[in-house]
Amino acid sequence: MTTRPKSRTPRPAADQPIEPPRGGLRAPCPCGSGKRYKQCHGRVRAGAEFVARPFEGLPHETDWVAFREIVPAATMRARTVDGDDVTFATVLPVAWPALRRADGSVFVGVQAADASADASRDLAAAMDAALAADGPGPVTHVDARRSTARLQDRLDLDTPPVLEVHEGFDFWVDGVLDTDPGEAEDPSDPLSALAPQVRASLERANAAVVPTEKLTSAESAYWCRIGDNVHLRWVIATPEDRFLDALARLHVTTVDGDTAGSTLGPGTRFAGFFRAYGLVVPVWDLPGDMSAEGTEEPLASFAERFQDALAVSDPLDAEQRRARAGLTSRQVTLR
Repeated sequence: MTTRPKSRTPRPAADQPIEPPRGGLRAPCPCGSGKRYKQCHGRVRAGAEFVARPFEGLPHETDWVAFREIVPAATMRARTVDGDDVTFATVLPVAWPALRRADGSVFVGVQAADASADASRDLAAAMDAALAADGPGPVTHVDARRSTARLQDRLDLDTPPVLEVHEGFDFWVDGVLDTDPGEAEDPSDPLSALAPQVRASLERANAAVVPTEKLTSAESAYWCRIGDNVHLRWVIATPEDRFLDALARLHVTTVDGDTAGSTLGPGTRFAGFFRAYGLVVPVWDLPGDMSAEGTEEPLASFAERFQDALAVSDPLDAEQRRARAGLTSRQVTLR
């Protein structure tokens, strides 16, 4: 009987980064563990342990989550600790992680693909790559392994970001492209140099954009219209257990003896909620003719009732517990 000699090549340590195999992330890990690369040393290469609430500690944490999950076209202007002004956009042309324009302005795509298990670190790495670039151009790849800095380390937290929701993505090319698709004001600008590519990306993005408006009666609440359906999506930082307790208390009460306290009034319905980056995002279905402006007053009234319900510390009664169980099962999925 013969035995196969043991390999003299030691297996890489569990915390030692290994480059991905030629077969891609789903191929067997080169370390010989038998696992797929993405489930083995791919985790090490991608970075630190998963951060469930990556934007915690940033001003407007709930809006950072909204920009990642529910807002199609928007910008957030912020300042770094070094005094650089940076514009975070929900999406950039061709899904670039970041972009430095000819005038030196820097844009970062908030919805760009993750490079690690920490969205905050990914965005900081993309931002720093654009700030450090020798000249204008897109950042097409982010290696978050080369930096441990996060947005919480790199942004001036005493300067709140300035948010703006747009009807489309024309802000990509503001001041860059003139009315003639074949001409550009500044050939050194990456948006001009790639005008045909950018224009194609712009047309696709504008065709698919969901009309969205940021409401003022509650922080990080967004009205949107998807086809004939109208919704309210509200990103809140209240812990999930407390959110469900408060909503259950409201659900078994009525407003003006007519509608459940968990709704926003006649014709509205609490559809459910989902979780995003450690926060809860409840969703309401609204009547098709309910505008963003018309949603403000009902939302303000609900927000006041919700705060009152949060202040109650008594245990839920039997009816409220049944309501809570039903509300917990209302999980929604964005499509």
